[in-house]
Amino acid sequence: MSKVKENDTVRVHYTGKLSTGEIFDSSLEREPLEVQLGQGSLIPGFEQGLIDMVVAEKKTIEIPKEEAYGDVQKELFQEIAKEQLPAEIAPEIGMGLVAQGEDGSERQLIITEVRDNSIVVDANHPLAGQDLIFDLELVEIK
Repeated sequence: MSKVKENDTVRVHYTGKLSTGEIFDSSLEREPLEVQLGQGSLIPGFEQGLIDMVVAEKKTIEIPKEEAYGDVQKELFQEIAKEQLPAEIAPEIGMGLVAQGEDGSERQLIITEVRDNSIVVDANHPLAGQDLIFDLELVEIK
């Protein structure tokens, strides 16, 4: 039976959970994730977990934060003057914003603090600092 190896294109169903058991994402209600390994599009621990799987195999993998989204980086918190926000935005803690870089790239931000004249935003990935657990089911090796 064929096993997943580096650079294979695979289709996989997954359910991602935090160490508390809280589910943060799942493909079970939609099409399986299709991805070519070795392209940097998956977190390292997820990709490594797929290596050597066979079609129809199910397994659970635990990914330490270092092989997922890393530690929370304090330098990715930034204070922004409220006057820089669009007038129609009433900032609230937990609200998501999108910042556009000079190169056109977009970055997701979360408001972590609302002050009198400014807000503090966090540009870390929402799962930074978290150990992750994934239930995997290999659907296909293409």
